[in-house]
Amino acid sequence: VQLQASGGGLVQAGDSLRVSCAASGRTSNSYAMGWFRQAPGKEREFVAAINWSGNTYYADSVKGRFTISRDNAKNTVYLQMNSVKPEDTAVYYCARREVGLITAYAMHYRYWGQGTQVTVSS
Repeated sequence: VQLQASGGGLVQAGDSLRVSCAASGRTSNSYAMGWFRQAPGKEREFVAAINWSGNTYYADSVKGRFTISRDNAKNTVYLQMNSVKPEDTAVYYCARREVGLITAYAMHYRYWGQGTQVTVSS
């Protein structure tokens, strides 16, 4: 399984940005997918997760601003980021579990993408 994240870039505070994660290889829509992020000097943290039926779970820091979604036909997961803040600056990673239950714990995800940089200027 390979995960390819894309769509990062430099935006201003208050702007919107969408990052994508395309899965290839042994893909299946039965598995839960998640987004994590890691800022310089900080540990990787959970952002959002989604299961096969569209149930979602968000970190409190992004709830109401970010939306995770998936297109099962395209084996792609998206993270729509609205009203971004400078503290959202980080490398964003997508990840996939081997089961369908969503979780916020990075250790529960087996496959990881290479990350895409999101920088929010003030």
